[in-house]
Amino acid sequence: MRLRIRHLPAAMILALALPAQAESPLAEKIADSGTVVIGFANEAPYGFTTPDGALTGEAPEIARYILGAMGAEKVEGVITEFGSLIPGLNAGRFDIIAAGMFILPQRCEQITFSEPTYGIGQAFLIKEGNPKGINNYDDVAANGDVKLAVMAGAVEGEYAQKSGVPMSQLLVVPDKAAGTASVEAGRADAFALTSLAIGEIVAARGSDAGLAKTDAFSMIAGENVKGHGGFGFRNDDAEFVDAFNEKLVAFIGTPEHLAMVEPFGFTKDELPELTRNELCPGVYE
Repeated sequence: MRLRIRHLPAAMILALALPAQAESPLAEKIADSGTVVIGFANEAPYGFTTPDGALTGEAPEIARYILGAMGAEKVEGVITEFGSLIPGLNAGRFDIIAAGMFILPQRCEQITFSEPTYGIGQAFLIKEGNPKGINNYDDVAANGDVKLAVMAGAVEGEYAQKSGVPMSQLLVVPDKAAGTASVEAGRADAFALTSLAIGEIVAARGSDAGLAKTDAFSMIAGENVKGHGGFGFRNDDAEFVDAFNEKLVAFIGTPEHLAMVEPFGFTKDELPELTRNELCPGVYE
């Protein structure tokens, strides 16, 4: 029996003729429960928990603001080692990565990023007085006696190798606490992270800890690699990310945004300079 549609309303005929447009899973979840779960690496100032267990940091605070404007009533967090954030997102352990993750081409092949929320250079955590004269990756490569701690899955290990640092000089650690401890205990001569993260470590450990921060730098193997961080989403939420980005781009750089992130050390100097299209050419065009 054939379906006769000549007497159906025009709108219904159009609906029958066009393929259904599936709403993103995250948009459906927000509509159903009002709750979004974010994954973070417990790394200040990007995303971390306070001593009383509150979830905060540059990324979670911005996420709450933007997601709230999109109908989310509650944001919860799951702590994950940095190197497990992308696998955990794609496995459904959480809905969004909110950890200040750098937007890099190899990561854009695995997940969908938002527009960046900041741009920042690198620095090393060192012993006070910088006894081995380590100021950048080139200094590490030039001295075979130097041991550099890098976090598993983070970009610093890649930067070190691009600068000619052999794997034998790298100490791969699971998180920021382990990297800090490696310098304090003398297992590593330096620990590489973003300049804000290193500054936060020095401030948190206090003047009696004997730790210091190198000057920030962004030239790696002759290339300016000022890092830009954003939020990560599963690829099937790309349509949701477009709507998220509209609100995010309108917010970043406003007085309200700068006041929100100032407690975490971010200023107008850390505003993003590149778009996700420029950071991952050909992916989002």
